[in-house]
This record gives sequence, C-alpha cells and structure tokens, in this order.
Amino acid sequence: MKTKKARIASAVYITLCFLFFYLPIAVTMFYSFNKSKSLTNFTGFSLTWYARLIEDGSIMKAVYVSITIAFFATILSTVLGTITAIGLSRCRKVLKDVILNVNNLPIMNPDIVTAIGLMILFSSIMFEKGYLTMLLSHIAFCTPYVITSVYPKVRNLDPNVAEAALDLGATPFQALTKVLLPMLKDGIFAGMLLAFTMSFDDFVISYFVTGNGVQNISIIVYNMTKRTNPTINALSTIVILVIALTLILINVTPAIVKNAMKYVTAGLVFIIVFVSVFTGMQGAQKTLRVYNAGEYVDPAMLEAFEQEYDCRVVYETFDSNESMYTKVKSGAEFDILIPSDYMIERLIQENMLQPLDWSLLTNADGLDPAIMGFAYDPDNTYSAPYFVGTVGILYDRTVVSEEDLKDGWELLRNEKYKGNLYMYDSERDSFMVALKALGYSMNTSDKEEIRQAYEWLLDQRDTMEVVYAGDDVIDNMISGNKALAVVYSGDAAYIMSENPDMGYLEPAEGTNEWCDGMVITDACNDTELAHQFINYMLSYDVAYANSAYVGYTSPILAVTEELAGTDFEGINSYAPDFGYGKNEVFRYQETEIKQYFADLWTKVKAY
Repeated sequence: MKTKKARIASAVYITLCFLFFYLPIAVTMFYSFNKSKSLTNFTGFSLTWYARLIEDGSIMKAVYVSITIAFFATILSTVLGTITAIGLSRCRKVLKDVILNVNNLPIMNPDIVTAIGLMILFSSIMFEKGYLTMLLSHIAFCTPYVITSVYPKVRNLDPNVAEAALDLGATPFQALTKVLLPMLKDGIFAGMLLAFTMSFDDFVISYFVTGNGVQNISIIVYNMTKRTNPTINALSTIVILVIALTLILINVTPAIVKNAMKYVTAGLVFIIVFVSVFTGMQGAQKTLRVYNAGEYVDPAMLEAFEQEYDCRVVYETFDSNESMYTKVKSGAEFDILIPSDYMIERLIQENMLQPLDWSLLTNADGLDPAIMGFAYDPDNTYSAPYFVGTVGILYDRTVVSEEDLKDGWELLRNEKYKGNLYMYDSERDSFMVALKALGYSMNTSDKEEIRQAYEWLLDQRDTMEVVYAGDDVIDNMISGNKALAVVYSGDAAYIMSENPDMGYLEPAEGTNEWCDGMVITDACNDTELAHQFINYMLSYDVAYANSAYVGYTSPILAVTEELAGTDFEGINSYAPDFGYGKNEVFRYQETEIKQYFADLWTKVKAY
C-alpha cells in the first residue's frame, strides 16, 4: 500500500512539473491564434499574426541571422573546443590546470560582464559592429562549453590508442579522424548541441556587440515586448513546432534520420553559405543608419522610404534613452537618433548633434506650433518632433468615482483603492507624480523637495500595496486587473480602445509632457539623406500611418485632428495640452542630482 501511494505521489509530482514547464508554452501557442492584440482575452480564432510574421521583413531577417550565426558558431566552436581538449591531454599538469581554470571564467562570469567586455574590445580597436562581431562573440562564448563537454571524454581515452594507430601506419590526420574522433563523438555531439542552444538563445551578448541593423530573434522579441505584440506568440509557436517535429523524427525514425543526416547537413551547409554570400553582396545604394526605440515605427514606412529614395535603411532599436546613450558613446555610429527631450538636451550639451537645415524640411509647415520651442532645444536648432504625449492616470470608470478624480495625483494614495493600483516602474515618472502632488517642479534640484517626494512615495508604497509595472501594464489594464494605473497617453489610447470602461485623467497639478524628437548625429556623413528621412516622416500620409500604427500623438496637427474622428480618437482626445502652465518637459539632470534620485528610488523599491 505504501508503494502504491508512493507511485501515486510520484505521478502527481511529475504531472505538476510537466504542467509548470509546458503550460506557459501551451498558453503562448493558444494566444498566437487570437484575433485581438490582447494576451489575456481571447476574442476569436485568427491567423492574422502569422500573416504579419511572414510580412514583417525584420523578423524574417532576424530568423536568418539567428540560424546562420548559431550554425557557424557551432561548427567553429566545436572544432576549436575539440582540438583544445585533445591538446590539453598532452600538456603538462601546471599548464593544463591554468588553461582549464581560464576556460571556466567565461562560463562562470555573468553574461553581461562578457558582453560589455566584448563591446569595449570591438570599440577600442575600431572594429565595425555587425554580423561578424556577433559571430566572433558567439564563437568565443560557446567554445568553453565545448571544451567542458569534450575534455572528460578525452581523459577517459587510453593514451596509447593514438600511438598504436601511428605504429600501424596511420598518418597523424588519420589517427585523429579515424581513431580519436569516433571515440570522442558522444562528447563532441553534446558540445555541439550545447553550443547551438547557447548561440540560438543568446540575447545579452548579441545585444551589446551587434550593429548595422543586424538583429537575432532574441533582440527582436525583446524589442517587441515594449508593446503588446502577439507576433511574438506566432514566432514562438513556429519555433516550438519545428523543435518538436525534429525531436519526434529523431526518436521515431532514427535509422532514416541517421542515413539522411549527411545529405541534409550537406544541403544545409550549401544553402546557408550560398545565402550568406548572396545577401552579403550589397549594391552601391546609399545607407542611412537609424536608431529608435523598440516598437516605435511602422515598418512599412521604412520600406517605402527605401523604395522612394533608392537607399538602404539600417534600423536598430533601443530599450531606453540611457542604453541608447551608452551605445552611442561606446563608438556605435548612427545617422539619426530618436531620443526623448531630456536626452536630446544632453546630446546637445556634449556636442554630439548637427544642426538641422529647416529649409530642407518642407513638410515642417504641418507641425503644431504648440509643440515647438521647448526649453531643451528652444529654437529647434537640433531636433524635429517625432511623437508627443503626457503621463496620466488610467482609471476604471466602473470602480473609481468621478468625485475621487478631483483629488488629482493624491488619488494614487486614496486607501479606498488599496491593492488596486499600478505605478509605472520608472524613477523619473514616479518622482514626477510625487513632486507634482506636492506642488513642486518635476525638474527640481532642491534636495529637500526631492526628500519630501521620496517620503510621499514611501507612504504610498506602504499604505496602497503598490504594484510597480512596466509595459505589461497595458494588457493587465485591458483585462481590468486593477482600477488605477500611471501610464503614457498613447498606451492609454490603446487600452481604452480595447476596454471602453477605462478613462484617462491628466491631474490639475500638472504632469510630464514628453516629446521625442529626430536628431542628426555628428557622425552622419550623408546629411542630405538624413534630412530627406526626417522630412519624409513629417509628411501627412506617413505621419498618419505611423501614428495609427504606434498609437501615439503625431506632431502634425492635421493628422491629430483627422485621427480624432476615427477609431483612434483616444490618440487625439488625450493629446497633451501644451499650453497648460503647470505641465513640464523633463530636463537633463546633473550627475549629482541624478544619483540622488537613483539612490532614493532604490530605497523605494527595496521592500
């Protein structure tokens, strides 16, 4: 009886483990067929996101980059790792121990340390970042794992086997290929599989060492997570199915697979090499390098620009203004950047931008005069607006009373809504909320005012059971998981279009009016093409399509007015009122004040 209970308990345990591991995969696959963008509300069966995946050239390029990088990195790291492992067996003990300890360093190091080290290396020797730097980095990253897999097999070999082969007339190469390698094949195959998996899955190292628009699947998926994009689910489902089918074939028909493998491998090598060489042949087209935030442009507009101006756009994305600044300062060269207001001010102060020639920007006539001449660039000498918006409170009309809305930012400390609140996980925006609630400027450098804002946030944290959320707040608010959330106006417009119970409040105490702008770097060589791109993005048709795709307020006045009468009315209805005196635009912070804010924010989050 005890044995039976043990078997039942074991079966239950295994079942729970499988559910824990595979239920998220099943959910991902299920929502890849969802008609809407929501990741939690299934509104009907559709293949929309699979069609979008096929049509999106950037994703297909990323798939190609991931597969080819993983393939070449696996082959080369396996060769290097196997040779090294065999060589170690012939080394003196002291040298062998030193090499093995050095080999363990990149394995034990956090990926971020290796990534930054490789980035600094390539920048210091002025090596242009792109496909080759990613490939070299993956080889360096994977080789230690191959050595670790192969070396134990080498140690178990009889050291006299190779000598015996040579005595029997074999050449050193024959002794290696016909004697040693067959005996090491288990370790070599294990190393190859590990190397391929590490390379194909890698994000951190790839993110820091890439450039020239080269992105793998991990980078693309990371950028997609900035906004709700079910194309991720479609891509993940396809990858899962390919892996599952491969495993089934290997296990169900091993004999057929074994016989066909050499032909498949040879064909795959030929196709990859051919495509790599063919796609590497670039014409004499002009090239424009654009660096923008993730999920912040309609890809169709980039393709249309390439066709209209017979050029190639190398488009890369960043996850924050700070990471963009770090990459540019490390030596990465771009022609156009699209940063936020305070970062534009910093780039101007550090002489990293070229002035715009407004005579070439003929579409600038359509710009809303209210969004020109901000303090970070008073005469718009260096920047042209890209998108604008505000930060406000998204609230559930069925839960939050109209009377409570009069409290403004203090609504976020109303204990009636305890445990029912998302704060945006952003240091500057959270302190902005507190400072505005207290009647102070969000750009203050007065440490006493900042300290009071810190106390406000601590009190809110301790009394309201706050959940600090990132971009996942979008889907959570569509599902109505909380009654209140601090969000950007563009995200509010999208959420309200999916959930009509939601409303948006810009408190009377004022808020953050943000403006992201297009700037030309001092490293730009083709300023004519750069101005053509900016002018193109300011044209009515392009600005309309871009605003409808991304969901944020266009700086082109006619576009905002036109969208007010469509399904995108939220984009205009909650566009920033830039004439409102208490609203402000973030300014660049001096290092001491920035660090002071950062230290206090760390304490707010440390609970």
